[in-house]
Amino acid sequence: MELAQARKARIVRRTGGRAVADALVAQGIDHVFAVPGESYLDVLDGLYEVRQKLHLVTCRFEAGAVNMAEAFGKLQGRPAAAMVTRGPGACHGAIGVHIAMQDSTPLLLFVGQIPHEDAGRDAFQEVDYRRMFSPLAKWVTQIDQAKRIPEIIAHAYDVAVSGRPGPVVIALSEEMQKDLVEVPDLPLAKVAVPHPDPAALLQLRSMLSRARKPLAVLGGSCWTEEGRAAIRDFLLGNDVPVTVGFRRQALYDGTLVNFAGDLGVGSDPGLVGKVKEADLILAIGSRLGDTVTQGYTLLDMAGSVPIIQVHPDGSEIGRVFRPALGIVSDLNTFAHAVAALEPVRASWARWTEELRSLREAQRAVPNYQGTLNLGTVMRELEGLLDPDALITTDAGNFAGWATRFINFRDGQRYIGPTNGAMGYSVPAAIGARIAYPDRMVVALVGDGGFLMTGQELATAFHHGVAPIVLVFNNQMYGTIRMHQERAYPGRVSGTALTNPDFAKFIDAFGGHGEVVSETAEFSPAFRRAVESGRPAVIELRMNPEQITTRATIAELRAGKAAKRAKPKRAATSKHPKPARSGPVAKKRGG
Repeated sequence: MELAQARKARIVRRTGGRAVADALVAQGIDHVFAVPGESYLDVLDGLYEVRQKLHLVTCRFEAGAVNMAEAFGKLQGRPAAAMVTRGPGACHGAIGVHIAMQDSTPLLLFVGQIPHEDAGRDAFQEVDYRRMFSPLAKWVTQIDQAKRIPEIIAHAYDVAVSGRPGPVVIALSEEMQKDLVEVPDLPLAKVAVPHPDPAALLQLRSMLSRARKPLAVLGGSCWTEEGRAAIRDFLLGNDVPVTVGFRRQALYDGTLVNFAGDLGVGSDPGLVGKVKEADLILAIGSRLGDTVTQGYTLLDMAGSVPIIQVHPDGSEIGRVFRPALGIVSDLNTFAHAVAALEPVRASWARWTEELRSLREAQRAVPNYQGTLNLGTVMRELEGLLDPDALITTDAGNFAGWATRFINFRDGQRYIGPTNGAMGYSVPAAIGARIAYPDRMVVALVGDGGFLMTGQELATAFHHGVAPIVLVFNNQMYGTIRMHQERAYPGRVSGTALTNPDFAKFIDAFGGHGEVVSETAEFSPAFRRAVESGRPAVIELRMNPEQITTRATIAELRAGKAAKRAKPKRAATSKHPKPARSGPVAKKRGG
């Protein structure tokens, strides 16, 4: 019906720039995050004409703009658009495309382009975007003919949301935007999602009934509230212990009795050990990538431990680890299907209890040295967060404090870049607050990441949204310092930082600033930040010696020294072992 109406609709002569704006509206896109550029002036003018239907968010840096759009898509399960200018703008925005690709987030990035008649002349800011973005995006294209705008943008939307969701990059030739065309807008296509094979569901149930130590690993994107509820009912109903992939805490209620924790960077060593005991892995939405599988070492690639892998994109199933059963299905549809199955008679209650006990044991706060115990601060934050709070995180060791000590609840969402990109959290928090203006949004970021994109707080003020930013200040690039101390103890090179007073930084914008250096100061400071109703920064002045939640710098140095001492002791034994030849494998940092 909608397609028929579109065909009968009166076709209005318009510029290519206006046609781009109309095509976005036709696909249901209602937010564009942008840094303006002369290469797409006509599109900006077109957006002015649809300003009642599409909200243009003016940002301060292209990386921030694309990260805002990515966070919006991650939370909404549908793409927002980002727009950047050619050359430098596209380069700055590329990091957000990489985040969207690795995180499986639907996203449309529009890049202004030189006039296509000048292509190949090394014109001002010329870049071949098909070559530049091809490893980073699901599809890269360029519009040189205005009459093809509705077709290409509709297809770009379809590609972004289908199968494994991801980013699409569309370059817009400069003169094409000025061309006058008469073309119809194309409506949003309604496409049935893939359903799981009924026979595969029966096989899944049979395999689960024979297991003694099953374990679920949840991952993927674009889960709906109903889908998360259905997968929760299935896993609870069968008493299956549940882990979530790296930065996928939003997928499962951490307070439930079968939640076992997260698999990723800085995971609980006890949980990692237990995963090796599992006799059935239910990988639901997870690609079983590098971080989840601890550098591809946690599972056997040949499948000696049976793996049931569920994913909307068949090409991802068995990509690294060979499954005993692969199921191609939309994740939400799969969740509803398995929730309808009769539960098996679980014989692994003790197994589930052991895993849950491990999770709660690691949440016990140690007596960390220093005046600010971040473990206690995170436990207090857990109680201060609204039931539907949105939490964004950056990359860095500081992120381990929240994932270790907070059990995020069902109504809350926790998002971060699975590709480890710094500078994500602040713009993501702004995008989250724009997507959900009535919900509490808290950004967690290190001092290094904050000064990469912290200036986007100007965007928050400009658009009237008020995230609360917690800056973990240890005056260093903490993750790199950790690896440095493991590999080259005591040889600090390039990782020390000099920081401003972050509370004064937000004061300069007219926001609310606090500095917290003692544990008892945190809760009152957070409450004041909430009550201020303004964008807020709370600087947490950490003990720099506490490099992770589980180790100090001194302990890392001592550990390395002990390892170096071992060969000397071995050499003095009665029967010394011959020296190993060949390269020694480098251990991954956690």
